[in-house]
Amino acid sequence: MKILVFGHSGQVATELRALDGDDVQITALARADADLTEPAACAAAINAHAPDAVINAAAYTAVDKAESDLETAQIINADAPAAMARACAARDIPFVSISTDYVFSGAGDTPWTPVDPTDPQSVYGRTKRDGEVAIVTTGGRYAVLRTSWVVSGHGNNFVKTMLRIGAERDALTIVADQIGGPTGAAEIARACVAIAKTLASEPEKSGIYHFSGAPDTSWADFARAIFDAAKIPCAVTNIPSSDYPTPAERPLNSRLDCTMTEAAFGISRPDWRESLTHILTQLDFPKD
Repeated sequence: MKILVFGHSGQVATELRALDGDDVQITALARADADLTEPAACAAAINAHAPDAVINAAAYTAVDKAESDLETAQIINADAPAAMARACAARDIPFVSISTDYVFSGAGDTPWTPVDPTDPQSVYGRTKRDGEVAIVTTGGRYAVLRTSWVVSGHGNNFVKTMLRIGAERDALTIVADQIGGPTGAAEIARACVAIAKTLASEPEKSGIYHFSGAPDTSWADFARAIFDAAKIPCAVTNIPSSDYPTPAERPLNSRLDCTMTEAAFGISRPDWRESLTHILTQLDFPKD
């Protein structure tokens, strides 16, 4: 299967490029190849490459910056995926687009299902939700894959930040009232490819799905796990989100119910502790 990927150096796009081989041929487009601020160029790239499937692993993910940059976030997170979805529908090929837990309000403590009403509390969340709606309305072979707390051995993410800061300090205060599932980018990449393959032969499985690591945890407990695994002697003290204000509101409840994904595609929630072990090995931790 020839898969065209939007995104090149991001966490999931990097892992998708690593999957290139005999079974799957990955072509990943950098911004110079397809600028997401020009949705028509994205559609043109799909027509030019004539792939068997498309995965959108690119997005405007600067959550706080989006609060003052609505226009750009809307184009990249909503208009561009809409153009991609229309181009894929016209060619009758699968389109898989990665979305986020930020489309929900973050209220309560029950895991969100794919059919729960969305209620985003930030510009980032609203633009990603608008992208989802646009994809669904195209009527093609599609999967919107909502995920959360993406981590890997490359790019900017919580694991790498904790390893850097933890090595510099004896103690940290970390938010403990935000709960979710850390998710390895490598696992997301493999899930996207598996879903694209299934949609090629089973278009009736098109829909919105969830995929996040297990078990659900807090940022503070995740930090403790990182320090323990990396053998970094940094103590963690719990604080509420109110002690760490940000321009964009973070959801307190990022738990995702992933049962529909397993039922449709046979993909179960990955154990983030195994993902963390793999990431630390890539980054040569624990240090001697």
